[in-house]
Amino acid sequence: MNQKIELLAPGGSVDAIKAAIIAGADAVYCGLDTFNARNRAANISFDELVGVIRLAHQYQCEIFLTLNIVILEREFKTLAKLLSKLANTTLDGVIVQDIGMFYLIKKYFPSLDLHASTQMTTHNIGQIPFLRKLGASRVNLSRELNLREITAINTVARANNTLTEVFVHGSLCIAFSGLCYSTSASVGNSGNRGRCSQACREEYEVTESGNKFPLNIKDNSAFFDLPALIEAGVDSFKIEGRIKGASYVHTVVDSFRKQIDGFLRTGELLEDGERLYQVFNRDFSNGFLKGDLNQSMFIDNPRDNSKDHAIKKATSFDSEQSISVVQIEDPSRAYYDEKNLINATVDDKIKYLSIDKLILTLDVAGKMGEHLTIAVTVLEGGEVINSFEVKSASVLSSSDNAGIDSTLIAQRFKTLNNAEFNLTELVTEQLDLGLIIPYKELGSLKNEIAFLLNNAKKVLKAVELPTLISQPKADTSQPAKLSILICDPADAALAEVTDADIYFKLPDAYKRDCTKYIGFLNDNPRLIPWFPAVLIGKDYDVAVNILEQVKPKLIVTNNTGIAYKAYELGIEWIAGPFLNTTNSYALLAMKEEFDCHGAFISNEINRAQIKNIARPDNFKLFYSIYHPILLMTSRQCFFQQSVGCDKPRIDNGCMLSCDKSTSITNLKGVSFAIDKQKAGYPAIYNQDQFLNMEIIKDLSGLFDSFMIDLTDIGAGDKKSPDKIALITQFEQLLAGEFDIAPTVNIMVPESTNSQYYTGL
Repeated sequence: MNQKIELLAPGGSVDAIKAAIIAGADAVYCGLDTFNARNRAANISFDELVGVIRLAHQYQCEIFLTLNIVILEREFKTLAKLLSKLANTTLDGVIVQDIGMFYLIKKYFPSLDLHASTQMTTHNIGQIPFLRKLGASRVNLSRELNLREITAINTVARANNTLTEVFVHGSLCIAFSGLCYSTSASVGNSGNRGRCSQACREEYEVTESGNKFPLNIKDNSAFFDLPALIEAGVDSFKIEGRIKGASYVHTVVDSFRKQIDGFLRTGELLEDGERLYQVFNRDFSNGFLKGDLNQSMFIDNPRDNSKDHAIKKATSFDSEQSISVVQIEDPSRAYYDEKNLINATVDDKIKYLSIDKLILTLDVAGKMGEHLTIAVTVLEGGEVINSFEVKSASVLSSSDNAGIDSTLIAQRFKTLNNAEFNLTELVTEQLDLGLIIPYKELGSLKNEIAFLLNNAKKVLKAVELPTLISQPKADTSQPAKLSILICDPADAALAEVTDADIYFKLPDAYKRDCTKYIGFLNDNPRLIPWFPAVLIGKDYDVAVNILEQVKPKLIVTNNTGIAYKAYELGIEWIAGPFLNTTNSYALLAMKEEFDCHGAFISNEINRAQIKNIARPDNFKLFYSIYHPILLMTSRQCFFQQSVGCDKPRIDNGCMLSCDKSTSITNLKGVSFAIDKQKAGYPAIYNQDQFLNMEIIKDLSGLFDSFMIDLTDIGAGDKKSPDKIALITQFEQLLAGEFDIAPTVNIMVPESTNSQYYTGL
């Protein structure tokens, strides 16, 4: 086979990047010490990044930089400075989550190649043209997808000239990436900011089904599924592991390199994958890829499984025989010897790989009546790799004042001492004293040298972002309006008791060719359809059919695929709260690129972070002030490991018919509700409801509408407040009657608004 398949490796440190390069990675993704979603990794400095890019390119390996977090308003000036520097490197791509950052890079830094992060939760065909219009040249698909779904998305990706990546190895999140708020709500460490505290790996009180780690899922590995992924049209095989060390990265990359090359050469899988068990793992599963979501995907141990695997393999015995301490100690000793050998071998392979700056020397010469000349030499490892000479346009003339000397030259050319070059020597012995040329020509010479050092590419100037001015609401005399979210068709009757906007939450899943919601929405034209965050395969198709058949005047969508379809159909749309909108540039992107009419501001950010967001012209802002606090949503079943389930695996009927609820309790005694609505994905919720009455007093003038969630989703076994009474109380609050706040607190006894103060 001649098909080119990219092997994309993680690089959480300089040594890990070197290990990936020497093991045969086609590309490496890494992060700086800011703006990336793995702040627990060692990460690298900007100077190290420049060296890493040069080293990688010597091995025909590309470098992608992770900038895959949501961005706050105050960070854009710093971000623009970084992007300005990146635009003057030979970086091969940037990996992005934030819609505002897509807009910024596409508009101001078009030379940077944009890749959509897995944090974008890309799982349906409508999201590909959405991301392509934002500027993405490639998209990392959600890890929950199966081969059939990947194939369908890749067909659309090819039609949109978009590459796709699929994770083929490494840790699995049980939650949909980009939609996990577990540690954000509990301790203020947001996964959308690279500070996930991994609540899914924590120990909990023993559940009814006997599990201490009910959310802990095995690692992903598609080592034996590579032919199917190639057939599905995947362009890049991505390995997870930016927190892992060099020996892990080298072992995994080398194993996959041999497997891919062997298959492309012979059409057969030649590697047994045993080396993957020698480095960190939680055992392996390909359940998502196969579409077989079963109990075997879980493991009741979040730590390294490599030692246990080695001992088990070495002491395989008949179940009736006993095993001695010696039989355990011998393979255990062999395991540590093997670990040490792997580490030593990798260390030896990478120790001579250098990312040191290139040595730069300048030799300046000139006499009266002659041109000033500067001989430039670049050395790497003591060897000359580049040399050239530049010459002034004017000839040198005498000066009554101080002429050009070593001090002036050093001052004028100091910027050449940068992330790429170490200016170690400046020779001026051949420059006569008391001579001068027009001062601006020194600047021209410096720019010419910089141009030639930059592979004959013009050095781009730093971008100064314009100041964004927040536009007023369309009607500043009107206070923020109340809006309501419902999901029970019976609650459509609430339209008779309030003039609030009423959003109707559509399901995550549907029976094939489902049409009942078309009739329901047509019969209730006052209801505004609310589309969920995850719509996979046929569920997306049905949701699109609802959109096309009902053709509502306005929708709210938490799914970018539906957003794109609404834009195509000319339907006004509002960005829902699960699109994680945290900045003005995201608002501009959605308005200018997709004719978005408004957006919910993320509940993850605090008062000060909200206040600085600039509203675009003719654009509405929304905020949810009362709702259950979603911690995570999963395609996997939370009940198998908590209360147990008779079904060994999830089947098509589970999504539509299961409506169980239970709870799990961590070792600190904090309980979390597990809720599964019919036609909804399993989800975990905080014990407290989000209730933020303070924002009505603080920022009412910024928002057009405040929403309350009356769906009862996530309530667990707690009794929900009377809906009509609650609507009345919130209407009074929005009218300025803040003295009724204690009544609301009584109606919602378990509540918090800590995120409004903690923020990101």
